[in-house]
Amino acid sequence: MTTEPETIDARGLKCPLPVLKMEKAIAALPRGAHLLVLATDPMAKVDIPLFCKQKGHDCTVTTEGGVLHFAIVKG
Repeated sequence: MTTEPETIDARGLKCPLPVLKMEKAIAALPRGAHLLVLATDPMAKVDIPLFCKQKGHDCTVTTEGGVLHFAIVKG
């Protein structure tokens, strides 16, 4: 049984808000949990993967219709 990942909708927010919202959400999740972050701020494409790398989380970035999709697995 697969469950949908928790989703953070940070579209329209400017950095550092997408990272701060993600950080708060991921802190409450167990190791191995999946989190999806949606963002439109171009800086998020740099800031979110950097944060994940520093904290040991996996992060995959895709773009759909101008919206950045960050698929994160808590490390």
